[in-house]
Amino acid sequence: MAYSVLLAEDEPNIVLSLQFIMKKAGLKVRVAKDGELAVQAMEEEIPDAVLLDIMLPKRDGFSVCEAIKANPEWANVKVIMLTAKCRDEDKQRAFGLGADAYITKPFSTRELVDRVLDLIGKDKKG
Repeated sequence: MAYSVLLAEDEPNIVLSLQFIMKKAGLKVRVAKDGELAVQAMEEEIPDAVLLDIMLPKRDGFSVCEAIKANPEWANVKVIMLTAKCRDEDKQRAFGLGADAYITKPFSTRELVDRVLDLIGKDKKG
């Protein structure tokens, strides 16, 4: 069974590049273009990890992270915040809400994939 990632991101170019590289790494990828759709996608199928932009339409990433971590059924889902927000206050807030990682844009897609694979415990070689 393939590991799955939910990508909550509203920027089409980022979605395309991350979808491509995540699939190439053997991950199943679903996309949510706003925070409300991200929570709906979680209810439909629980992923192994969520790549979560903070600045999303309808519901921001902080709120989505809080909802994920508050649901006992989703407790094992790894949340990786992907954001242009680089202030310490934003980073502390994300970790305070339960985020497992905080990566600022721009980022290396290869390093991001490695980080996702490490967090979900997938062997990168196989």
